[in-house]
Parts: sequence; C-alpha cells; structure tokens
Amino acid sequence: MTNSIADIADAKVILVIGSNTTEQHPVIGSKIIEAVEHGAKLIVIDPRRIPLANFADIYLQPKVGTNVAWLNGLAHVIIEENICDHDFIADRTENYRELVKMVKKYTPQYVQDITGIPADDLVRAARLYANSDRAMMFYCMGITQFTSGTDNVRTCANLAMLTGNLGKPGTGVNPLRGQNNVQGACDMGALPNVLTGYQRLEDKEARHRFEQVWQVELPAKTGLSLTEMISNAAEGKLKCLYIMGENPLISDPDLNHVREAFEKLELLIVQDIFLTETASMADIVLPGACFAEKDGTFTNTERRVQRVRQAALPKGSAREDWRIISALACKMGYLMGYESPEEIMEEISVLTPIYRGITYHRLDKKGIQWPCPHEAHPGTKYLHKNKFSSGKGKFHAVDYKKPVELPDKEYPFLLTTGRTAYQFHTATMTKRVAVLLREDPDGFIEINAEDAKAIGVREGWPVEVSSSRGRVICRVSITDSLPQGTVFMPFHFAESAANLLTNSAVDPVAKIPEYKVCAVRIRGVD
Repeated sequence: MTNSIADIADAKVILVIGSNTTEQHPVIGSKIIEAVEHGAKLIVIDPRRIPLANFADIYLQPKVGTNVAWLNGLAHVIIEENICDHDFIADRTENYRELVKMVKKYTPQYVQDITGIPADDLVRAARLYANSDRAMMFYCMGITQFTSGTDNVRTCANLAMLTGNLGKPGTGVNPLRGQNNVQGACDMGALPNVLTGYQRLEDKEARHRFEQVWQVELPAKTGLSLTEMISNAAEGKLKCLYIMGENPLISDPDLNHVREAFEKLELLIVQDIFLTETASMADIVLPGACFAEKDGTFTNTERRVQRVRQAALPKGSAREDWRIISALACKMGYLMGYESPEEIMEEISVLTPIYRGITYHRLDKKGIQWPCPHEAHPGTKYLHKNKFSSGKGKFHAVDYKKPVELPDKEYPFLLTTGRTAYQFHTATMTKRVAVLLREDPDGFIEINAEDAKAIGVREGWPVEVSSSRGRVICRVSITDSLPQGTVFMPFHFAESAANLLTNSAVDPVAKIPEYKVCAVRIRGVD
C-alpha cells in the first residue's frame, strides 16, 4: 500500500475494485465501513456483487476481464470534463498526452458496450472519485490475476495520478496482499529479479554489496517465476524443485498440467507444517514450524514490519524455517552460521536500505513502516510525498485486450474464481477447524437463478463443471450476486478443485496466471 490503514478514516472517497474486502481482508473491510458510517463515499466495482457493495454509494458490475476498458473509461470522463489535477500532472508526471490520445475512444457508451456498465453510472463514479482531494483506491487479485494484470495496475495508477490522489494522507493506490506475510516475502527478495528491498539483480553495485557480506559471487541473470518453473519442469528443463509453505497442487492453474510437471522432476522437496497435497508427492518432506513456534518478523499490507514471538516450541521433528535452510546450506558446503532471527534481521538492515533503521529493539515498542532509512527515522506512513522514487510518475497508455479464453458453444459459461469467508487459500489449516467446516464444508459453484433453471438444477444439487483442461463435481449455490452467464467457484477445496479448470495463460510481464476467467460447461449429475 502506498498509504496506511489509518488513512481510511481520513478519506472522503474510497474506491474498491476487484477486492472482496470484508470477507478476505476483514480488518480493512471494517475500517472502510466505519469510514462510510462517518461520511465517506464508497464506490465498489466488481463483477460479483460482494457484501461490501451493500454499503456503496455507487456499485458498478462490469463483465469479468474488462478492467482496462472501464478504467480507461473513468480516465476519459475525468479528462473530458476537465476535473483532473493539472498542477499534479504538470509537476510530477510524464506521458500525459499519450494517455489522452489512448482514452479518447473510451467514451461512456463505448465502455458500456464492452463492459455492460451503464454509461451514466460510469460518469457518476468518475465525477465522485475525481472531485475529491482525498480519495483512496484499493484493489486485490480481481485486478491482478489476468493476462492483462499489469495493464490493469497501470491504469489504476493512471487514475490516481490524473486526480492528484497520491503522496498525501487519505489517498493512494493500495493493493491488498493475499496472505499475512506476502509483503515481507517480496521485501526479502522472494522474486526472481531482485535482492532484498527490491534491489535489482542487474544492479552491479547492489550485487557487490551482497557478495562482500556473503562471500559468494551472485548471478546477474533473472531467475524463473513460479509459472515458468512449472513449464520448465514439464519440459524436463528443471530437475529439482524446493517448495516452502505453498501448495501448488491446489493453488496453481491447470492442475493436471502441474501434476504432470511434478512427476517429471528428479527431486521434489516440500517444507511445510502439514502434509499437503503437494507434500504427498514429494521425495523429501521437511517439517517446518508454524508462526506461533518461531521468532521473527512479518510485514503486513501497509508495509508495517512487526515482531513475531515464539509462543510454543516446535513439536516432534519440526524446526523453524531459518534453521532448516541454514542446516541445508551447511550440508551443501556454505557455512550459514546464524545463531538467531535477530542476527538475520541485523544483516537485513545492513543490506537493505528501506529496512536500514528497523531493529528488534525498535520493534519491541511498535511496528515500523518502511522505508525507514536510519534508526532515528519514524517510518513512512505514506509514499511519494514530494516525488516518486523514479522521478516522474509515468502515465501508461494501454488498450483493452480480451481475456485469452471466453465462452463459446461448447463451454458457454464464464467462470471466475476466488475465496470464501470461512476457508483460507488451499485450506491446509482451515479445513482442520470444525467450526469453519460447519460453515463451508465443501466446494460449490455459484450460479444465477435463471442459469440454474436453464441447466435444470436446484440449490444444493450436484453438477459437473468442465473446461478443456479438466472437470470437477460440486454442489450448486443459487445467487443473485452474479449476472447470467457468469459463475463463481472458490478454489480452496481439493475434492472439487477449481484450478483443475482454470487457464495457465499468464500476464507477459508479471507472469501471473489468468485465474479470474475461463470458459466452462455445466451439467446436472445424479
């Protein structure tokens, strides 16, 4: 997030797009509802009428996969009605003219034809967002998990820059992370092209600093993304895969392809707290410790680094992740002689400019938001106060492209996937909790009442859902939250895994799969 959770209370307008916030980020969702109750205006844009839409002043329901079209449409209205922030554009941005040319054709009527959003409603939303000097934008995987995911994020940034809603309290472009320490993992270099603190591998000076401390020569070449690893394994180019705390045999797209790829590996190692579907395929399983069994830090979605303290000793042969990695490194000939998580944190602060002022001593009192360049620095509540880190903020002129796969005669329904309130990710932990299983015991597919009638099924009846990649059987849940022709499945449940159906096509830049749209067929079964 460019801004802080506390800023929600100061926002006059809140725009939520592609995020089922109250169910998947309940703390932030409750803060948004509180702000609305105190007078903030709320715009919700989502193909599925999520619970937060009930609190919205404006709710827009676009067709799945049309994000760039309606985002460009909002920009078109803002520019045409001259309600943009000309001073901000002139002083802090570049490429504005190219954006103006691109969005010229995205008139409200043109956008309505693509997205189904009524033209007048689009105009109302654009005016409400642009006329506020404190408008916050939140988005999640309903924006990123498309082959156009990078373009979607860029057009979100366009809106914020057009209206000057960056670099001050109560504003910003605020992506919500999908798990509790995803931000921290990325900060620590768990990406194929960066070292800690987003220092690029191609930066020779950055590499040299790490090489001096670690006494090794680092590769300058970008590594493989998750989806590229699977493809390389399937092609026999990748021989070994080491997976930590992830369950790709439920969470990755086109699961039959993933299983085939894993079967071709010479060695699969899984480090986890439970024997997941993926761990069951592993040649070696390394039992890790859960969050309550170790010391360390988590970094949350607002960039806040917080202490995690050991509450219980690991059971059985389980060990903390850092101990396993250190021991393995030593066995492989590199002496990784850390004595404690605090020692590791000290090294992080030496090598990572945005974490330089963050120490355990300071974190004992309260969490600190990076960037924090020195120990006297209080942390950063919001980014881009006077300038962008790269200098000028660049407008990106991007055109709308259709999803890779859309419904046809054979597969007439458009499937989108997501999560529910009572299960989490691949349900490795939550399916072990009886009260959560009582609320959400198994997989289901949400279907519009008219579609259910046409298929010939009723609430709770079983159906077979199939795509060109696989098929599952699950129960029907009839809803008025989806338009005709669009269906929704949660991906948590191994016995009716939605990702057997989803498409493995990826965004060309971020390499994120297109989880949110694929074509399926639905039929009733005995």
